[in-house]
Formats: sequence, structure tokens, C-alpha cells
Amino acid sequence: MNSAASDTFGRASYGDADDIPQHTLKILVAGGFGVGKTTFVGVVSEVRPLRTEETLTDASTGVDDLDGVEGKVTTTVAMDFGRLTFSGGVRLYLFGTPGQERFWFMWDQIAYGAVGAIVLVDTRRLSTSFASIDFFEQREIPFVVAANVFDGARRYTAEEIRSALDVDPEVPVLLCDVRRPDVARGVLVTLVEHALRSSGPR
Repeated sequence: MNSAASDTFGRASYGDADDIPQHTLKILVAGGFGVGKTTFVGVVSEVRPLRTEETLTDASTGVDDLDGVEGKVTTTVAMDFGRLTFSGGVRLYLFGTPGQERFWFMWDQIAYGAVGAIVLVDTRRLSTSFASIDFFEQREIPFVVAANVFDGARRYTAEEIRSALDVDPEVPVLLCDVRRPDVARGVLVTLVEHALRSSGPR
């Protein structure tokens, strides 16, 4: 990371909410059902995150794929929303997308105006991330892949995950624990830097 980027993104500011940021960026947090999107938005948001979670009921049986996340009892039905301001006047607005296929029709509306996206993946269920990757590739929205390291899951290297997902070499692939605010902020910094590079002269 260069010194300018370090000065801008190195420290999160949780100061006066009335401060007017110099730059505002819309960021999406996407991925399959149960990969940690709601947790990610919640741990980095400087304001109380907006959540649209509902309890899973018998009506979702046979509709939502709970394979590998049998213990999950709630689901996001619209989006999660949070905000993070970095020193240097950069404010990120975070929008977590719903993971189930029945809510995919909302993605185009949520993605409007986004400068980049984080695709969270669960290495135990990589196939659940394919739809998100395809969505951003087709719309040429810069994204990074962040593999959420679940307790007890087999560990893979970033390059092994890249190969399994077949993403382009310039797409950053990271390992992360979305429960840790410092790690989640680091993923956001990597995404913003990647988005800036992608939007620059070619």
C-alpha cells in the first residue's frame, strides 16, 4: 500500500457523525446464503447497522438450501446496510445482498451505483459463490474474493481458492475472519484500492 493510500485508509474514524466526507463510495457485500455478510457489515459499521433479517420457517423448506448451514435460523430478505468513515474523508456505504436465489431479482437495484463488491465465500460450499462472481463479472463491477475462515473448516491457500473459483489473476483473493473488525476493514481497503486501479487508465 502506498503512503497516500495508507494515510487515507490506515485508520477508521468514528468521530463526529456530522463531518461531511470528501468522497462517498457504495460497496456491496455479496455471497451465498450463510457466508457471513450480515456479520461483516455489522462488525465494521460505525452506526447501528440496518438489518432485514427474518426467522426461517417451514415455508422455506425445499426452497432455501441449508446444506452446511443447518444451524442458521434467520435470513436476510432485503439487504443489510452499514457505514464506515476513514480518516482522509472517505466514507463507505455498505450494502449486504440477500444470498438466496429467490431474492436475486433485487441485485440489480442494490448494485446500482456501486464502485465495487466483496464476494464472501465459504470454502466448504464454494458453489454458492458462483452466482455472485458471475453477476459482477458480467457487469464489470470490480470485486475481491474474501474466504471467510470458519472454525473447523479445512484450510486452503488463496491461490487454491482462486483456482477453484476460476477468477481472473488481477482479482484479489483474501483469507479473512469476518468477526474481526480489523480484518474486515482490511478487506475493504483492498477492495477500494482494487476498484481505483480498475477505473484508472488502461
